[in-house]
Amino acid sequence: MVAEGIAQRVASLLATWPAIEKQILLYVSVAAILAATIGIAILVRYWLRRSLRPKMPPHIYVGVEKILVYGIVAAGVVAALAPLGINLTGLLMVGGFASIVIGFAAQTVFSNFFSGMLLYIERPFKIGDPIRVLNYVGRVEDISMVSTKIRTWDGVLVRIPNEKLMNSDISNYTKSVARRIDIQIGISYCSDIERARQALLKMLEEHPMVLVYPPPHVYVVDYGDSAIVLKVRCWVPTPVWFDTYMALIAQIKPTLDRAGIEIPFPQLDLHVKEAVNLNLLSRPSGEDAEVAP
Repeated sequence: MVAEGIAQRVASLLATWPAIEKQILLYVSVAAILAATIGIAILVRYWLRRSLRPKMPPHIYVGVEKILVYGIVAAGVVAALAPLGINLTGLLMVGGFASIVIGFAAQTVFSNFFSGMLLYIERPFKIGDPIRVLNYVGRVEDISMVSTKIRTWDGVLVRIPNEKLMNSDISNYTKSVARRIDIQIGISYCSDIERARQALLKMLEEHPMVLVYPPPHVYVVDYGDSAIVLKVRCWVPTPVWFDTYMALIAQIKPTLDRAGIEIPFPQLDLHVKEAVNLNLLSRPSGEDAEVAP
């Protein structure tokens, strides 16, 4: 009896062995696909870190690595599930609906991310550059994957999404070797214009940071209500622009004072063309005069 039971089990095992063998091979193929996927992801990450990471800023490289590596792993998982006969229709429907919802929520994030990559490729500025963008003027503090932080001159830290930066005009003050200084100053109408010009030109020529070429200029730009407006114009190296501007502003008044040039304040002169007789009421006198208490 025992021998017959064993024989029946062996016969049953031999009969079902092809199906078992097929199932084992199926699981082995799934495991092989997953192992190959992980291996490819590791190799891709190793290649990225060796060849791409030294050439890219960290905030850009991290996003690129995650997208590529996670994309390879997701593709491998889908390929591994296919031989098992798992129906992905429902999963895809749910995933499609979820992707729509997430897509709307993450649209701005991805837009800022790709805008950050374009900013890296174009490189309109780098960390430490003084720039003007969206009515903000300051120094670039940080460039992240989705935004850029600017420290304005009054110390406020401003976060600007990269998408807005891509769609805005950016002025980078370090991209030019020299910057121009324009200062307007008013002198009185009784002052000698040429003497004022020569005094200011001499001041510019004696300043060590004012460039010889392009040459400095001082000229009349307007005849105002209370003053003749002169414009002082010169070029200076970009790194010392602010210091030179403040120094010239401070030197203009002493220079004009030494030249005997008056800097007027707003005033209004009243001219009477014809004499006007004014009838002034005199105080009553005599006995009828009222005495104030």
